[in-house]
Amino acid sequence: MPQKMPYPPVSWPILREMILRLALYQPDIPQNAGSLMRLCACLGVAMDIIEPCGFLLTDRNFRRAGMDYRAGTDLTRHESWETFRAGAPGRLLLLTTRAARSYADFTFHPSDTLILGRESAGVPEDVHQAADERLLIPMRPGMRSINVAQAAAMVLGEGLRQTGAFPGASA
Repeated sequence: MPQKMPYPPVSWPILREMILRLALYQPDIPQNAGSLMRLCACLGVAMDIIEPCGFLLTDRNFRRAGMDYRAGTDLTRHESWETFRAGAPGRLLLLTTRAARSYADFTFHPSDTLILGRESAGVPEDVHQAADERLLIPMRPGMRSINVAQAAAMVLGEGLRQTGAFPGASA
């Protein structure tokens, strides 16, 4: 049974500068969530976790994968899809194998939020419908999917490149 994370929800931070965000929809593998937290901390990308999660932030696998990066991550917890959706800034971009449009042919905006679904089940139809855009990573025929953390790194990298938002890069 999914468990709530052991820290209180917070409201959306005031964005001094619009930059891409990464949202995890009900993540269920702590190692992937921890790796994504580390990625976001290193790249200066804000991270949203939409509950319920299949683990606690105190899970040792989550802590190990995220290591000491939690303090460096702009992390916001949302109790549900509805609370996330009510305050989400910019466009919502769903990364999904059900999309027709490649992320490589897409023009990113600094205010975009990239949404990743559950590793085990993706996202429900209402989340698909709420997305402003649905993007995929082109793959060889017959392949099911790319690891969620690797997929996020690929797409965030392209979004940061397009918007000139890599840390230390000039726009």
